[in-house]
Amino acid sequence: MTSLERQSLSYRDAGVDIDAGDALVERIKPFARKTAREGVLGGLGGFGALFEIPKRFREPVLVSGTDGVGTKLKLAFELDRHDGVGIDLVAMSVNDVLVQGAEPLFFLDYFACGKLDVDRAATVVEGVATGCERAGCALLGGETAEMPGMYPDGEYDLAGFAVGAVEKSRIITGADIIPGDVLIGLGSSGAHSNGFSLIRKILARARVDLNSPFDYGASDEKSGGKRSLADAVMAPTRIYVKPVLALLEKLRIKGMAHITGGGLVENLPRTLPDKLKAVVEKSAWERPALFRWLQEEGGVAEAEMWRVFNCGVGMVLIVSREDASDARTFLAAQGETAFEIGEVAVRGEGEAPTIVV
Repeated sequence: MTSLERQSLSYRDAGVDIDAGDALVERIKPFARKTAREGVLGGLGGFGALFEIPKRFREPVLVSGTDGVGTKLKLAFELDRHDGVGIDLVAMSVNDVLVQGAEPLFFLDYFACGKLDVDRAATVVEGVATGCERAGCALLGGETAEMPGMYPDGEYDLAGFAVGAVEKSRIITGADIIPGDVLIGLGSSGAHSNGFSLIRKILARARVDLNSPFDYGASDEKSGGKRSLADAVMAPTRIYVKPVLALLEKLRIKGMAHITGGGLVENLPRTLPDKLKAVVEKSAWERPALFRWLQEEGGVAEAEMWRVFNCGVGMVLIVSREDASDARTFLAAQGETAFEIGEVAVRGEGEAPTIVV
């Protein structure tokens, strides 16, 4: 057979649909436009995304963060629920950037799949845009990669990248934290995007219908009463940016910890000076029903719960004792559930940096 007799092949024959990719870009442009803010130069479609640091910053220091959604995506595929994972993607990075006191400026996303489903991808990116709106940052650009053979049918992966800025003189390092400072925990919306390998294992053991009703508990006013277990497990990660930045304008926050993988016991020490410890009083807040259910169904040890899950606290702020009451009052007015969950103390020889009592 001569070269002329061979069938002509196209990129579509190889499994990549350029037209579908172009259609997705057109679908997501309105979502990105809704996130526009000061500093954005141009729109989607360029080789690089342009952003001008707002002139109100005098000595801006850029703070960057990147993360994914992890195995929570496996449940999104199983349940065919894709609207919340984009919010998770943004939250995991912007909450990290916030810890240094930075204002998130812009966000980039990466969506990779074997075969592009435009409707599904658009739903995911719409969630990314919603997360950016909640964080006050711009969805500045991203990448959609269609790679045949790399992913099972119907599955995809996500990565996100956030860049923020903070005045050099206002970077939060935790260096001035002292014994007696107060730990203020901000309520989480659920498991956020951490611990899902264990959650999926527990769900498999329980053999439960994820669409069955789940009682969040009477104390959880924001849950709306009984909803499904899927609603509880897939609740998007809470984004703390706007209320915490507003609080920073009112009083001094000495340190912050975003409670992700590793839970309170491993994330709190990341903001503490040497020779200090965080003493967390677990009786200071009611552990949400989801975590109680996971512990019971999985037979998870108490220490393991604290190392894997946020247990109802998604962010911790460290403030002076004299500012604690004002901070909680202000945060409550911003719609946050804020608990005084403990204090900073001197760490004894051989003691762990986080003590849960």
